[in-house]
Amino acid sequence: MGTMINSGNDVVTFLKEQHRQVKALFEKVISARGEERSKAFYSLRRMLAVHETAEEEIVHPAARRALPDGEAVISARLREENEAKKVLTELESMDIDSIQFETTFRTLQTSVIAHAESEEREEFERLGNQLDPARLARMRKAVELAEAIAPTRPHAGVESAMANMLVGPFAAMLDRSRDALSGKA
Repeated sequence: MGTMINSGNDVVTFLKEQHRQVKALFEKVISARGEERSKAFYSLRRMLAVHETAEEEIVHPAARRALPDGEAVISARLREENEAKKVLTELESMDIDSIQFETTFRTLQTSVIAHAESEEREEFERLGNQLDPARLARMRKAVELAEAIAPTRPHAGVESAMANMLVGPFAAMLDRSRDALSGKA
């Protein structure tokens, strides 16, 4: 076991950095209004779609196998993720500048941040201590590949099939991320 020597190129470091980006995007949505808020909400959904897919396809299966209570840990995380997906779907149908959106969005923010913290504590940290550095570096590469296939930031002026892949409702973004990751795209 021992403590993980954090080389910075492992999957744990990468996913924690993504959690920081997600938190920043939540703040951006809250502080923005109108078109600016719509853009920020889109970026957040896109980031969450790619992040959750990478976790579901790469990280959760490894944790399920490597951690003694892996099944219980992953089941709890998946329940939280499914709850967040439902709330995101509700938010998509609301007026982005309404009080209802703001209230529901803040509730989502609280639960997603709590989920990220549980994930870091119960899954990522423990996985980082359990798996060898080479494996953690390979997992990071796999997660980065998922990111490259489904970019989280639309690049201005670059209109490609990949750049346009993650538009539409959150559920569709998830499906397309998953397909891309499994090679069906």
